[in-house]
Amino acid sequence: MTTPSAVAPGTASFNPDVAQRAATTRAVERIASVDVLRGLAVVLMAIDHVRVYAGVPAGGPTPGLFFTRWITHFVAPVFVFLAGTAAFLYAQKVGDKKAVAKFLLVRGLLLIALELTVIRFAWTFNFDFANYILLGVIWVIGWSMIALAALVFLPTAVVGAFGLAMIFGHNLADIFIRPNLESLQGSLPWAIGYFAFEIGDTGPFAVLYSLVPWIGVMAAGYAFGALFSLEPERRRRVLFRIGAAAIALFVVLRALNVYGDPRPWSADATEGWWPAVRGFLNTTKYPASLLFLLMTLGPAIALLAFLERSRNRLTSALETFGRVPMFYYLLHIPLIHLLAIGVSLVRTGAVEPWLFENHPMWMSPAPEGYRWSLWLLYVVTGIAVGILYVACRWYARVKRGSRHPLLTYL
Repeated sequence: MTTPSAVAPGTASFNPDVAQRAATTRAVERIASVDVLRGLAVVLMAIDHVRVYAGVPAGGPTPGLFFTRWITHFVAPVFVFLAGTAAFLYAQKVGDKKAVAKFLLVRGLLLIALELTVIRFAWTFNFDFANYILLGVIWVIGWSMIALAALVFLPTAVVGAFGLAMIFGHNLADIFIRPNLESLQGSLPWAIGYFAFEIGDTGPFAVLYSLVPWIGVMAAGYAFGALFSLEPERRRRVLFRIGAAAIALFVVLRALNVYGDPRPWSADATEGWWPAVRGFLNTTKYPASLLFLLMTLGPAIALLAFLERSRNRLTSALETFGRVPMFYYLLHIPLIHLLAIGVSLVRTGAVEPWLFENHPMWMSPAPEGYRWSLWLLYVVTGIAVGILYVACRWYARVKRGSRHPLLTYL
């Protein structure tokens, strides 16, 4: 990787943009924390997607059920936010905003196409496209990249301000729009734009992730990338402070129930401590509320500060996943689906037809007696992650040794 030259400040030819690009490029060479965090996110993602085929509900009254779902809430925010950060670091390396915009546009369109075809088939193993088209996280990452392709021409601070404004301001819809939600029922533009599946019947389109606030999350992640031009010690302090501030703000806003999530919580002393804790943490993911994003991105950003100093076998394995997250994503859904078919054969001697319904949104309830125990869910997750590690380690080597342009998009 070539490092752009920048002479010392104070000389006639000093260029601050080149200096920042040089510092950021050096940071990219020596810091693996972003890849480690992204790798941790995709491992957690496997838990949630095994859960889908295990017939285990998304959360539940017991701590085991609740936290099996809750821990996976970190995945989408980290995935989208760090996609923005990666775009910033790529822009600093390339130094050509037009090239960066073109890359983001092409990659965004590719991700949308993959979501509507390959990924949709991997979830269902059926061709019922006329009745079920999933608009999931890869769809929204694709559109967020297309939006970022336009935003990169603005100053980084403006992109960051735009992202934060969307993250902090979008829950005003709870005050001004949500009370009239019935009048928007069936509106696909409103479903795609903000309310997702709350809108109701949108034909074959199962809208899981709306554009707002995820475009803002990626924009904020883009501006966040500028922190990697700081010296390591200062950067770690800043990362921890940002993460701690987000966590503190979540606690305060959630305790007050004044703003940031359409789902209030309450503490009833007669019910014990667990219902209160569950209600406090049970924030809204679709669309992702301010409190949901503070609750997930805050700890993730704080964790980055510690990951920069943590080097061991576990972080090395997670880094392998984090280097090739799109390859991991494309492989993990069909792999988990096939493992679920294998589990069905072992348990009953037959393949359950339910496994070929329109997962993960429009399938019927799991058949009587099908639901897996949590221990089986985690065993299958471990097997899937082990297989994926071997595949991702191989692909990371291929990607490092190849200059094929297609590999830069996957």
